[in-house]
Amino acid sequence: MEETRNHLRFINIAHFIDHYVLLVFPTVVIGLEAALARSYAELIALSTACFVAFGLFSLPWGWLADHWSRRKIMAIFFFGCAVSMAAAAAAPNVYWLAGALLLLGIFAAIYHPVGIPMLVTNARDRGRDFATNGVWGNFGVAFAPGITAALMAYTGWRAAFLIPAAICAVVGVAYLYLTKEEKDKAGQRAKVAEVPLTGAMMVSVFAFFALLAFSGGIVFNILTIAIPKIVDEGMAQQIPLVLLGSVATGVLLFGGMAQLTVGRLVSRVAPHVLLAFIGVLQVAGVVWAYYATGPLLLGALALSIAAIYAQVTVGDVVIARYTADAWRGRVFAVRFFLAFISSGLAVSLIAALHGQGGFGLVLIMTAVFAALFMVATIAISFLANRAESRLPSSQPAE
Repeated sequence: MEETRNHLRFINIAHFIDHYVLLVFPTVVIGLEAALARSYAELIALSTACFVAFGLFSLPWGWLADHWSRRKIMAIFFFGCAVSMAAAAAAPNVYWLAGALLLLGIFAAIYHPVGIPMLVTNARDRGRDFATNGVWGNFGVAFAPGITAALMAYTGWRAAFLIPAAICAVVGVAYLYLTKEEKDKAGQRAKVAEVPLTGAMMVSVFAFFALLAFSGGIVFNILTIAIPKIVDEGMAQQIPLVLLGSVATGVLLFGGMAQLTVGRLVSRVAPHVLLAFIGVLQVAGVVWAYYATGPLLLGALALSIAAIYAQVTVGDVVIARYTADAWRGRVFAVRFFLAFISSGLAVSLIAALHGQGGFGLVLIMTAVFAALFMVATIAISFLANRAESRLPSSQPAE
């Protein structure tokens, strides 16, 4: 029991770290505009390779997790992030910095296809434990702008990379010391899903999940990467950098608290139905953000972020229900590959669209992808209802 709790604790911490380290640069870049005499569009493009690698490398990491030790791969995650962040802190020029960010994307890609299957295996109450894990990830997203801005203001931009690097290394050592190998080896994992699907239904469900993962990834990455700059422009650039980071953190924290509510709802409402409702809510939030300014913009962004966080957790619960443990690493790898490969596209869209028409144009495109996401969630809900109806009446839904 204590071993399970230790795994859950470190999986949660890893989720925080994963999202935190990826969002250090999008805040640092605002302070670097003056220091390097380059535009925001030019500088934010330096992270394109990082976010592409974050999606692309989820595939080999997920495959390796199904054939090797998930625990050892998670240790590589902690130490790899530490090395990458330290390299970014030591960067003498933008080319070195871009290379360090690429390395960070490769190691950060480990968490989702490896950590989420570990979470499924160790969870005692799936809804509660997925929600708690989601909150930790949300906190990583939320605290990254505020802490990074504060470190930049008081100790310089290099410390914004170096201090998290040291923390990652310490956590990695503690992880190896306080956890043991999982009892279920790669060849012994269950090969039957909780809700078996027919061949045609399986193809349909995962086709819509592919659309959901890609479109949801675009929305997630555009808003979480660009939120400091959206707040900066929407509040008429009257907020200093240190306060700008704090405002962005406040919005992300407020939106992220939806995760706790979702954790309770997923035990009372069919996850696929809840997912469809979240899809509708996400479209509403993004459209509202397009029209809002000032304080109302913060409310619109909070609603959008709440829906974004909620869809990640509920989507993972739905996948876990229809996927056997033996190949969860590969299924989650494909899911996060599609979600996070969109990170590179999101950065490119931000750079291109912002240069053409500011964040109004960026939000219009975001709304289009949010609508595609909504269509996918409704289709999955319909198909899942059919699958659930085939279950014996004595087997309760998740």
